[in-house]
Amino acid sequence: MARGMTRRQVLASAAAGLGYLYAAPAFSAVRIQGANGRLRVAGIGVGGKGSSDIDQAAQFMEVVALCDIDERPLGEKAKKWPQAKTFFDFRKLFDDSALLKVIDAVVVSTPDHTHALPSILAMRAGKHVYCQKPLTHDVYEAHLMREEAKKNKVCTQMGNQGTAANGLRRAVELIRAGELGEVTEVHVWTNRPIWPQAPKITDKNPPPLAPIPKGVHWDEFLGPAPERPYASGIHPFAWRGFWDYGTGAIGDMACHTANMAFMALELDHPVHVSAEAGDVNPLTCPSYAHVTLKFPARGSRGPVTVHWYEGRKGGQKLLPPDELVQKAMALAGSKKLVDSGSILVGSKGIAYSPNDYGAEVFFSTGQKTNGGTKPEKLPVNNGGDGGQKREWVDAIKANKPELALANFDYAALLTAAFLLGNVAIRVGKAFTWDGAKCQAVDCPEAAQYVRRTYRKGWDLIGYNG
Repeated sequence: MARGMTRRQVLASAAAGLGYLYAAPAFSAVRIQGANGRLRVAGIGVGGKGSSDIDQAAQFMEVVALCDIDERPLGEKAKKWPQAKTFFDFRKLFDDSALLKVIDAVVVSTPDHTHALPSILAMRAGKHVYCQKPLTHDVYEAHLMREEAKKNKVCTQMGNQGTAANGLRRAVELIRAGELGEVTEVHVWTNRPIWPQAPKITDKNPPPLAPIPKGVHWDEFLGPAPERPYASGIHPFAWRGFWDYGTGAIGDMACHTANMAFMALELDHPVHVSAEAGDVNPLTCPSYAHVTLKFPARGSRGPVTVHWYEGRKGGQKLLPPDELVQKAMALAGSKKLVDSGSILVGSKGIAYSPNDYGAEVFFSTGQKTNGGTKPEKLPVNNGGDGGQKREWVDAIKANKPELALANFDYAALLTAAFLLGNVAIRVGKAFTWDGAKCQAVDCPEAAQYVRRTYRKGWDLIGYNG
């Protein structure tokens, strides 16, 4: 497979019906001149969070292509990098064989429902990929992204910037070393949702239809999602609360707030998933949810149960049990629990992170980690968003994907595990999960939410096969 192959060639060469088992021949993932000189990057999604993502990537790379469905942010970035080719449709970027020959890496910062498509096209073309969290919209896509990164031997990174925090890295080391003894429970809560969804917006009370905003390319925004007319307020931010485009509170924040615990405990696939949720409907994410993920014993670690809390039930914010909340507040010397955080419960004590990113952690054993703490085994970073980009570039230049700590081998497992919470919310029942098969073995109705069907014209990777 040639390094400059277009997305049409990628699709044509995929074996029909094999999905993520697609087995193209592997090839070197490092461009020789890129390894020794300045790498060249394409930004797909350059408004919103994508604005800072491409700006930071540009500190280490030359921007040669820009893509966004909104003419305003695209125009702003085109003024900044006038030499870059511009696109409204990422499919056309991947059809440009001359451009593909000079691109080394791609930054994907689109809405959740279009994370996987350009990322997989890029990896199959031998390009390194930085993709915003959550890594994917669907559970199956996460499995596919993990396989493609391995198969194509590219360097990857998911944009959950807390991974770069020294405080998180040192907390991971301490927990792995047994600071808390045997950890059996994790509790994670969030201040999300902060956008319109249930109970205000549901299929019974949808947002009103409206003219497409000037400069917005709506069909390209929809991408693989079902075709529907534009409705008020979806672009550029409220899409997060709509099932077709976003992944709700758990998709938006679990890759941040649950990251420290997931990494420290080396979790992978849960074996049982359940959820209690309110105002569940086919259009928007719920008004509240308590998701429970049960992970099996692994190596020397015993089984772990992870609880996720979002939204408000009866006007009350969903939180961990009050006994744990009181212990956490006492540990941090606080009279009020933070809006987002996590608690780990072990045989020797608890750990409390009053932080979305796990960057500060209080241990009941007396340990504390924060920005002033340095990891002892993991690399020192503490550079936030920019530090994640630098770490990714360092991995590319060294041809060592493992140097980027939020690489897709890890990030796909984190993403998939918590997206299963959305599956449980939507089917309204608990199920047993087989991670190796990517299947709810006792809940066939879950399949439609594990792996959606892409809209005609957008199945560019053999995904619907």
